[in-house]
Amino acid sequence: MFPSISLVQEIGLAVLLVAALVRVAGLGHMLWDSRFHQPEPAAFEGLPAIPAQRTAAAHPMESVELTEAEQQAFAGLVRTLPPN
Repeated sequence: MFPSISLVQEIGLAVLLVAALVRVAGLGHMLWDSRFHQPEPAAFEGLPAIPAQRTAAAHPMESVELTEAEQQAFAGLVRTLPPN
């Protein structure tokens, strides 16, 4: 087929080409199916994509009391951050 590449390279090129065509055909099939087969609005009752944020008082393990030195160190760290 190509005089400048070996037979093994030609076979590899053909395999890659077939794999790319299968991939494109699969994506096209998925898009075609999703276009004509829309789910019912209440059909999906799974978990929400992003869970609701919990408050700090939700569980005692989620809050930590800082010592005075830690509070001062944190305040100093916050002062070093550039304002937006």
